[in-house]
Amino acid sequence: MNFTTFTRRATIGAISGAIALAAAVTTANADTVRLRFHTFYGTEIDPIAEKFQDAVKSASDGTLRIQYFRGGELVASDQFVDSVSKGTLDIVHGTGGYWSGQVDIGNIEAGLPGAWTSVDEARALFDSPDMNALLTEAYADAGTIYLGKGYGHSYDLLTSEPVSSLEDLTTRKIRATSNVAKVLEHFGIPTVYLPAQELYIGMSTGVIDGAIYGGPIEYEQLKLHETATNYTYLNMLMPGWTETFLANPDSWNELSDGHKAILEEAIAQFAQDIHDWLAEGNQSVIDKGDVFNFAELPGADSNALTVAAQSVWQEEAARSERNARMIEILVANATAQGRL
Repeated sequence: MNFTTFTRRATIGAISGAIALAAAVTTANADTVRLRFHTFYGTEIDPIAEKFQDAVKSASDGTLRIQYFRGGELVASDQFVDSVSKGTLDIVHGTGGYWSGQVDIGNIEAGLPGAWTSVDEARALFDSPDMNALLTEAYADAGTIYLGKGYGHSYDLLTSEPVSSLEDLTTRKIRATSNVAKVLEHFGIPTVYLPAQELYIGMSTGVIDGAIYGGPIEYEQLKLHETATNYTYLNMLMPGWTETFLANPDSWNELSDGHKAILEEAIAQFAQDIHDWLAEGNQSVIDKGDVFNFAELPGADSNALTVAAQSVWQEEAARSERNARMIEILVANATAQGRL
């Protein structure tokens, strides 16, 4: 094929342009920081996750991107601390109960029975300089960087029969996790543990008479309203769990100050959006008016739960000097709130 001078020049120009474009793309890709972010939630928060990813991309003009992984996609949630400390993951979002065997404060910061009874109270505790210092220290010892907290929502009792006091529960078998079970057993309330997927069968067949698992939205999603309709606010732990964000030290320290600021703001909003989503979901069930009958445990009984929980608190305090200092903060707060 014969090329005219014009054609050869055009071809050379096109090739040069393509090379330049490829070089620009390569440079742009090299300048784009991509972080592997793993949560313990599943697909239920996908819209919140997409908003989070878009916010990071937009605020950084595309120079910072989040590679988002749902619960179980890369590693199990109880392996988050190990994975982020080794750099397998850059940022993780979980709850301390998953890794209490690796980090001494895990159970305490996730939420012990009676530790706090409102989101504002929990937030004030974790925002305090002393508590923040303990969290930072503990997670540094575990080879990670503590980035901050998120807050769950309701964690109360669902029963087949109405409840007006703790005494009502002494003749019923309640599903509860180990720490809550220890508190209930102090009042002679029989307990058993069942995983979430077995609660429907357990309630419908009478294996259990009630469960302490979550809030109205969780119970409705599990269709437990078909087996029990009496929801009782215990005022024992609200939010029922807190969430923790951790980063790999190398990944975090390599970020520019601008990228760090963008991430801190985006993560804080991500955590707030999850809390709001939970709150709105619970309220939507309440607003239906015909799903559950709502009641509240008497204040004296709720305070008695906190007093009974002190054995659980002291078990955690005995695990380490740091745990003891964190429990001292919780005791001082519960005393100031009139629960102890």
